[in-house]
Amino acid sequence: LLVSKDLGKHLLEVEDLLQKHGLLEADVAAQSERVRALNDAALKFSELDGYQPCDPQIICNRVGHVRTCLEELQELAAKRRKELEDSRQLWTFFQEMEEAEAWIREKEKILAAKTCGRDLSSVVTLTNKHKTMLGELGNRRALLHQSMKKGEKILAKKSFSSVGVQEKMREVCLRWKKLEEVTGLHQQRLEDALNFFQFSAETDDLVAWLQDAYRIVSSDDFGHDDYSSRALLRKHRAVVDEVEKHRAAVLGLRRQLALLAPEHRQGVDAQIRVVEVEQLYGEVAEVAVLRTQWLQDALAVYRMFSEVHACEVWVDEKEQWLERMEVPEELDEVEVVQHRW
Repeated sequence: LLVSKDLGKHLLEVEDLLQKHGLLEADVAAQSERVRALNDAALKFSELDGYQPCDPQIICNRVGHVRTCLEELQELAAKRRKELEDSRQLWTFFQEMEEAEAWIREKEKILAAKTCGRDLSSVVTLTNKHKTMLGELGNRRALLHQSMKKGEKILAKKSFSSVGVQEKMREVCLRWKKLEEVTGLHQQRLEDALNFFQFSAETDDLVAWLQDAYRIVSSDDFGHDDYSSRALLRKHRAVVDEVEKHRAAVLGLRRQLALLAPEHRQGVDAQIRVVEVEQLYGEVAEVAVLRTQWLQDALAVYRMFSEVHACEVWVDEKEQWLERMEVPEELDEVEVVQHRW
């Protein structure tokens, strides 16, 4: 049993052999106690005075032979345990390598099937999932590093069982390197897609704001009197300030477009979109200037109307006073009327 060359063909078989070997070692240990007790009892016969049932030398030789046999048995047991443990270490290494390869294949399939999303929401979701995968990649990298260290230890022993270890390590390292490259490329594609959809979303928001602003600045409501025109002009100036604040965002669209990935930057739709936003902003700014002038003109007209109305009221008051004026009969009252005249 101890000189058997069967060291197992996979990890489960080696574990089974180690379990059986442990039972055998326990049996050897139990028999060792019995052998020592028998040897001690036998040696007593070689120390007897007077009558000796056997030649003491024969007894000593026989005891020595049994002791040697036991020691050889214990040495064989220790040697086989070491071989089995080396075998377990080898098959553990190969199993970890297989698990690593299976994990790599799974991630390769996931990365091969992944898209970069169709809108900002889907890209953000995919980006979060990719971050989770990067965390898994880091954990798996640490496990693989430990497995590689085990492989290096196996190679350092230069035992017969290290066949194929170097090749397996090289193979897994190459696949791992390729996986990291694919992961990095996919991450870059996600970042490019995220930048593009963020650019598109910001452009859409800007277009929506400009369209609302255009509806406001193109209004034909100029008020119906001095007060309402003044209020409208105040609100319009606030809108004009907001339009001016958005000028930097509009001008920055071309810079943002230039920073996008080539496949997004060179797209005709994106370039047309930027031109449309710039044209829309120009129209809003132009109409805003016109409305400012129109409101100022309306305010001037209503201000003139107000002054004319005040004049009319004053004239009416004087006309009414003149029409009602009578010459008093008393001197004092005449002086008062004369003073007012």
